[in-house]
Amino acid sequence: MNSPEALSDAGVSEREAEVLELVAQRATNAEIAARLFVSVRTVESHVSSLLRKLGAADRRELARVAVEAEAAADDSRGPAVLGVRVAATGRRPLGGRGLPVPLTSFVGRAVEVADLAAAIGDERLVTAIGPGGVGKTRLATAVAAELAASRRDGVWFVDLVPVTDPGLVASAVSTTLGLDDPRGRSVEEALLGHLADADALLVLDNCEHLLGGVAVFVERLLGRCPGVDVLATSQARLMLPFERVFPVAGLSLPGDGAGDAVALFLERARQAGAGDLGPDAEARIGEICRRLDGVALAIELAAARVPSLGLDGIEQGLSERLRLLSGGSRVDERHQSLRSTIDWSYDLLAREDKALLRRVAVFAAPFTAPAAAAVAGEDPGAVADGLARLTEHSLLVTSPGVETRYRMLETIRQYGADEKLKHGEFDETRRRHMAWSLDALRALDARVDLPLGIALARADEHPAWQADVDGVADDARAALRWGAARSDTRAEAIELATLLAAICFTRGLLAECQHRYEQAADLSGPGPGRVAALLEAAGAAASRHEGNEMMRLWREASDAALAGGDYDSAAYALARSAELINRGPGLMAQKPAEGLLEDLMAEARPLATSSPRAEVALLTAWAFELDETDPDAMASARRAVESAADMRDPLLKSAALDAMTSIHLALGDVPAAVDDVSQRIDLLSTVRPAAHNGLEISDGYAMACEVSLTAGDFAAARRFADTLAGLPFHSEEGHLATSRRMRVDALAGDIARVLTDAERFRRGWERAGRPIASNLAGGAYAAAMVHGLRGDDRARAEWLDITTALGLDPEAVHGCSTGFAPTFDAIVSLHRGEAKAAFLRLADHPALFRNWHSGEWRPWYAALFAESAVLLGDESAASRIEDARPIAAPNPTVAAMVERAAALAAGDRQRLVGLAATLADTGCRYQWARTLILAGGDHAERGRAAMAELGAAPMAEPAGG
Repeated sequence: MNSPEALSDAGVSEREAEVLELVAQRATNAEIAARLFVSVRTVESHVSSLLRKLGAADRRELARVAVEAEAAADDSRGPAVLGVRVAATGRRPLGGRGLPVPLTSFVGRAVEVADLAAAIGDERLVTAIGPGGVGKTRLATAVAAELAASRRDGVWFVDLVPVTDPGLVASAVSTTLGLDDPRGRSVEEALLGHLADADALLVLDNCEHLLGGVAVFVERLLGRCPGVDVLATSQARLMLPFERVFPVAGLSLPGDGAGDAVALFLERARQAGAGDLGPDAEARIGEICRRLDGVALAIELAAARVPSLGLDGIEQGLSERLRLLSGGSRVDERHQSLRSTIDWSYDLLAREDKALLRRVAVFAAPFTAPAAAAVAGEDPGAVADGLARLTEHSLLVTSPGVETRYRMLETIRQYGADEKLKHGEFDETRRRHMAWSLDALRALDARVDLPLGIALARADEHPAWQADVDGVADDARAALRWGAARSDTRAEAIELATLLAAICFTRGLLAECQHRYEQAADLSGPGPGRVAALLEAAGAAASRHEGNEMMRLWREASDAALAGGDYDSAAYALARSAELINRGPGLMAQKPAEGLLEDLMAEARPLATSSPRAEVALLTAWAFELDETDPDAMASARRAVESAADMRDPLLKSAALDAMTSIHLALGDVPAAVDDVSQRIDLLSTVRPAAHNGLEISDGYAMACEVSLTAGDFAAARRFADTLAGLPFHSEEGHLATSRRMRVDALAGDIARVLTDAERFRRGWERAGRPIASNLAGGAYAAAMVHGLRGDDRARAEWLDITTALGLDPEAVHGCSTGFAPTFDAIVSLHRGEAKAAFLRLADHPALFRNWHSGEWRPWYAALFAESAVLLGDESAASRIEDARPIAAPNPTVAAMVERAAALAAGDRQRLVGLAATLADTGCRYQWARTLILAGGDHAERGRAAMAELGAAPMAEPAGG
């Protein structure tokens, strides 16, 4: 069996012939697998098949058969084509003979391989471009190997790294093809003549330093050799009109594709001898790869250090990655380290482009050309041209949009920072960057310097503003970090921290807002600036419902003010602290110490004699301290309202009106409470939202929503809840935004909306660290009620657990003092036909509800209080109905529910039909559907269908219904 014909007759396939040839070259199975881009197991299968087909005893005999077949082919071969002889059998030559043999496996990039192969099928010149180390060569090699069998004369790989003269590109190609002396012709003419009739793919690797020479050669080659296609790899395109550019990005990261970056890291770490990396290894590796921008070389170098450094050492060392990541190829000096890879790219740049790269490396986030010009301190036109050249060299990545933004990979950014230090440009570039950051923040702040009413009317403009903030914030943070560490930039750092805090508030980044104001306070040192910053920080803490943080910061502000002789600010901070102890207990994760309120007021009173605003705050605090039914409480609240009006202070007046609202709810004067919240909304629409008033604004809309619900005005309640959710500073806080709307929709029966908002609530609350804020528990309890109506007791139990995790006292939950808990529980029990459970759950008479938080639920509770007795057949039913009527009167929905109880007691089914129509008009679809079912007959069928459409489980129906 010593001829190619014999191999063909034995049934040796083309792939098996390739394996056979490599066996003859004494290649191991692993080397063959890497060479042919198949698994070792596949090679083993081919070798076993060859042993069987050729009757060979072992690999040595297989190698001998292959050598004999090659010798037989020498006797019958025709002219050499590309150095690859065509066998006499007519079989195509062994494709890819000119490709380098990879020493490591090719991981991932399945999509890129397919796309690049398809591009080569469509175009004659394809240039794979990307930054150094991203993996262009390995990708091109893999694609070329895949295409080798489809080209009669195979593929040829030309490494241009050693070539330094653009005029010697043709010579490099000719040498790779093994052509003889051109005999009187130029090397290029001989080469083009040799390839004139060839069907081949030519891979030109690493063209970036020879762009002009490669472009001229390729244009001539493709013009003279119609069967030859070119795949080039380069950091910059060749700029030929018929060129197809194929961008090569970093490897896919977890969450944005196949996660090839992690797979490569794990494979190379294993090859380096790393053992078990721990249960959370993949998540940590994913973050490492993200910080390395998915660049293959960086990932491979990092993975190789795992046995000696561990993942924690890699994580800590990435801030100095240019020093950490070394130890790559000893053959290719460019890939020995990240620094050498970037050195290669940097050295190709013109002097002015090197300077621009160093200066724009200061940006922490994508930047625009005008921003680059400001920081580089150069002519905008010249900078725009330079950015284009850096992009063409794959040193910048563009993000097209309304205004093109440029992004620098983190590794290149660190390189640029090192070069700035070498050239003595670091401080000056940083100063210009800080100045640019300040200007950008001032402009952003000016765009939102609007009263709340106008800001809400322009809500459609907010997403664009948010996007602009996100485009600047990282650079502002970086500038602040640098400026805050220096004594000569302290004033700029204070302004930067203050502006960033204000913008973070409007952006909805409340935790950072608080942190930045505290940073500004620390930078300011003793004096009015520190006091002002601490007061804003306290407001930010209050806005994010972190009441204990708020109390701490007000105390710090008061102490700082006293130290500077500012008694007005000290008294104000103390008075506000006293006010919030009783006004906002639901904001406190930890209850204030016993007697703290009295101590604060005692400390504030002597200071407040010269502080009108502190006196108003103390009046409001006293109104909240007294029992709501105490006449002095209303008198104190009224004086506070009048004084604040005289001072034209909308925030102090709003707080005093909130005290009046609480008193009116406790007394059952619902219309007066509605008037109170209406005044508050009008007042608050005139102020610009800021950290110091954020809680006042959000509380105003929250109370307006809840009082509207007390009055049975679902349309108004939804409107106020939606405005609350849409407040700019709530945009990132899902639990703060959705809690009130969940209560409204739960009572109305909009089950689908509650389920959607509940998940947003849960995500926001968990993202915020599961804070204790019992004032949000009502929304969570509403979600529990909805799951109860759906018959999902497991989910209901989860949400009941969340209410206690939010800080709702378990004992209070089981009693009636919250108002909402017994109301929601009774609705579920009645839906399930458990009248006795509802009756027992509503143990307290609604006349006992004498504080604001139970008072706002009094009408709803009273209606269920009456209905449960009727359905149970309890002797108290008649008296309960009579007691409930005056309580329910201000709320048309619950008034109809009380009359429904009376109709049920009287057995008047026809009246139920009319009450169903009334409930439909109020917008309470759940109670409308329930009333139809209770009416029985054909009406019940409509009610059942409506209940199912709402998403509730079938309602239990009274016997005989």
